[in-house]
Amino acid sequence: MYNRDRNGRGGGSGGHFRGGSGGRSTGPRSTGSRFSGNRSGGDRSFSSRGNTRGSSRVSISRNGAPNRESFKDKQPGDRLRKIRWDSYELQPFRKDFYQPHPSVVNRPKEVIDVYRNRMEITVKGNNVPGPNIYFEEGNFPDYAMFEIKKQGFEQPTAIQAQGWPIALSGRDMVGIAQTGSGKTLAYILPAIVHINHQPRLQRNDGPIVLVLAPTRELAQQIQQVANDFGQSVHVRNTCIFGGAPKGPQARDLERGVEIVIATPGRLIDFLERNTTNLRRCTYLVLDEADRMLDMGFEPQIRKIIEQIRPDRQVLMWSATWPKEVRNLAEEFLHNYIQINIGSLNLAANHNILQIVDVCDEFEKQNKLTRLLTEISSESETKTIIFVETKRKVDEITHAVCRLGWRAMSIHGDKSQQERDYVLNSFRNGKDGILVATDVAARGLDVEDVKFVINYDYPSNSEDYVHRIGRTGRSQKTGTAYTLFTVQNAAKANDLIAVLQEANQVVNPRLFDLAKAGGNFGRNRGRFSKAGGGMTGRRDYGRSQDSNNRSFQSNSNMSSQPSMSNGNNRYSNGGSAKRDWNKGGVSKSYSNDTHSTRNTKTSYEQNNSNNFRVPYTNTSVPPPPLGNYPNRSTNGTYGNSSSNGMYMGQQSLSKY
Repeated sequence: MYNRDRNGRGGGSGGHFRGGSGGRSTGPRSTGSRFSGNRSGGDRSFSSRGNTRGSSRVSISRNGAPNRESFKDKQPGDRLRKIRWDSYELQPFRKDFYQPHPSVVNRPKEVIDVYRNRMEITVKGNNVPGPNIYFEEGNFPDYAMFEIKKQGFEQPTAIQAQGWPIALSGRDMVGIAQTGSGKTLAYILPAIVHINHQPRLQRNDGPIVLVLAPTRELAQQIQQVANDFGQSVHVRNTCIFGGAPKGPQARDLERGVEIVIATPGRLIDFLERNTTNLRRCTYLVLDEADRMLDMGFEPQIRKIIEQIRPDRQVLMWSATWPKEVRNLAEEFLHNYIQINIGSLNLAANHNILQIVDVCDEFEKQNKLTRLLTEISSESETKTIIFVETKRKVDEITHAVCRLGWRAMSIHGDKSQQERDYVLNSFRNGKDGILVATDVAARGLDVEDVKFVINYDYPSNSEDYVHRIGRTGRSQKTGTAYTLFTVQNAAKANDLIAVLQEANQVVNPRLFDLAKAGGNFGRNRGRFSKAGGGMTGRRDYGRSQDSNNRSFQSNSNMSSQPSMSNGNNRYSNGGSAKRDWNKGGVSKSYSNDTHSTRNTKTSYEQNNSNNFRVPYTNTSVPPPPLGNYPNRSTNGTYGNSSSNGMYMGQQSLSKY
């Protein structure tokens, strides 16, 4: 076999070859291509030369490995011609539509400072407009206000209140906010206003607004918001992403749409094919820019931005502010304003109770079984389980289903149709378990997820924050459980920082791992039976046997007695099957697997000075909303005043 270029198909000597012009031929007699085999120096190589544009030369060595030449011109966007905008006479366009409301103009600086402090808003930049505390202060058109009232919301979130006047003023901006903060509507509503002040699209015109997102799930959710607020004014949009047929997406682009919501890879593909262009684009949004850079999309982003006129308006959104994101902002944004909601450091949603269990790898399945058993006794049970690999997703899903729970799975090997079906079923169900890889960690917006279980700890703390951010959305509370092993010790310090920032109690064993600096087990024998190092066959067999016992099939799972026994709600002792049959527990759920203490002391750890450090008892459900810090007197969580001045009963954070 041999490599093929983006426009060509190639197979063996008897296969079909499609040249860049679309002509098709069979075998070496094609007039659209030449296929020849040569022997030289004992190595056999084949070369394919097309006479049409887009053809490539491919060579393969005897062992089937492609030579270095075959990778030339294979990078996405390499075939895009860089536009020299200084040689074009650009048509002027309007991007400043903001008319400050009298209440905003007359609001004292002291009141603005109080509001920003309460809402944890920090702004950097020149001539920053004041926040729109109420929707009426944004001077939005009637169609926008009608949809806002139709949705039943009363006041904007922090990122919306401060972001709208900046975006409507035509300024470039960077918004740093956690997931679930309402940033989607913070840029979609100004985008629709921007579109309605531009000339109508003509034939072969590209979009006016481009939104880049890292995943297809996030892109589809952005499209839903664009549908809700753009339908009444006939603002058309399309969502293009990989994993779906190109035909319908290409037809949408060719007909013309005002908003394109895209993942970078698929957009590059359509730009290279001249299916669309970005010459009319004057409003660019980079959503979850940190995630796109983590996924390696920086070259594609740069290629795309080169296709957009330099006087565009750019809005960049991110949950974190690493050096890579800062560099991108400095290069492509001009005189921008930066908005930070909360701390600039990596921060988790404070509405989420975070519980970290330090355990061994072979204990995970047993602990997961007991966690799910206890969760099933709660009134709200919708749960997401995050694991590391696609294979493990399928294994965990099958095991959980055998135990009698309804579980679904999603990962990168699923087709788009399967992914849509699973996500819609999970959203619309009142309960259920979704097992997923990180492909669903960002962009998965399901409001009523109550529990997140990190079966495998992610590769970095940023992904951890986004994983647990699937719960605790729209000012609700949630619980995140994490199974942390010795193999994750190098990430302990970062996790501790996230926990401490969110005012969570840190497991003392996590401090021990952090002090060791990830060196646990490195000097142990090769066939050691306990923690760290390379585990021998005997220990592997024991671990596998333990894992197999922990996921025993029980079709009557839902009818089994609760694992509660007084205050003891979890167990580390005995097999899961024995505990279910007895309806009780033999040990309290503890980080110390050899502990026989009762529940009151099950989360106390002995230290070197022989005194006990109290630890949060995970056997109790999350504390009620009223017990969280910074609780307002009107019962809402967050930075709100006693009379509800800054926080309505509902918010737009779901957008």
